[in-house]
Amino acid sequence: MTTLTALPPRTARILRLPLGLYLALAFVLLLVIAVLAPQLLATHDPFALAYAEALQPPSWAHVFGTDESGRDLYSRVIFGARDSLTIGLGAASVSLSLAVVFGALAGLAPKPIAVVVDRFIEVLFAFPSLLIALLLVAILGPSALTAVFAVGLGTAPGYARMVRGQVLAARNSGYVEAATALGHSRWRIIGAHILPNALRPLVAIFALSVGQSIVWASSLSFLGFGVAPPASEWGALLDAGRAYITQAGWLIVIPGLVIVAVALAATTIGRHLQNTLEKGEK
Repeated sequence: MTTLTALPPRTARILRLPLGLYLALAFVLLLVIAVLAPQLLATHDPFALAYAEALQPPSWAHVFGTDESGRDLYSRVIFGARDSLTIGLGAASVSLSLAVVFGALAGLAPKPIAVVVDRFIEVLFAFPSLLIALLLVAILGPSALTAVFAVGLGTAPGYARMVRGQVLAARNSGYVEAATALGHSRWRIIGAHILPNALRPLVAIFALSVGQSIVWASSLSFLGFGVAPPASEWGALLDAGRAYITQAGWLIVIPGLVIVAVALAATTIGRHLQNTLEKGEK
C-alpha cells in the first residue's frame, strides 16, 4: 500500500489538504459553472410563470420548490449566482482598492496628509457599514452597480486600517532599514520592499471579502435597496419570499443557506491562503 511519504512532495501536500477545503473548492467550481453556463445546471426556465404550481414544496419535480408565481426556485438560484457573485467580486475589488489607496497614504504620506487620511478612515470606520451602504443607495437609487459601490465603500474602512498597519510594519522592518542604508531611493524602497510585503496578505483577504460582500449585498436586497425584481439575485429572492415565510418557508431558508454556503466556502479558502502565506514567511 502506497503511503504519503512515498509520493512526490507536491502530491503528498495536496492529499494532506483538509476535507473542508476540497468541499469549498468543489462548491466554488459549481458556482463558476452557474455563472458561465447556468443552463447546464438549471432544470427549468427561471422566469417561466406557472401559477397553477405556485408555492409547491421541494419535490422531485422542483428540488427547491416553487415561488409565488410557480417559478422553479432551484433554477432561479442557479441563474441568480451571476448577479450575486458579480456584486460580491465587484464590491470586494472596490473595497480593497480603496483600502490600498487610503491605507498606503495613511502609512506613507507626509505627516500632515497621513493624519488627515487617518482621521478620515476613523470617521468612516465609526459609521456602521450597512448605514453607509444605505446612504449611498438612497442617493444613487437601487441597482446592481449601486450595490457594488455601496458595499465596497461600506467595508473599505476596516480593510484600510489593516493595510495601514501592514504598511507601517513593513516600513519599520529590518529589510527597509538595510535598503535605506544602501542608499536606495524612497520610491524604490516603497515599490520594491514596502508595498509588496504589506499587500501580500490581501490575496487571502480578498477571498474573505467576497463572502462578506455577498452577505452585505444580500442584506441590501432583502431590505429592498438592492437589485429589483424579477431578477433572481439571492438577496432579491429573500426579499420576495419574506411575505410567504409562514406558508412557504423554503423561499427564505434555501436562498439563505446558499448565501451562508458561499460565505463559508470563501472563508475556508481565504483562511487556507492566509495560513499558506504565513507559513511561507517563516
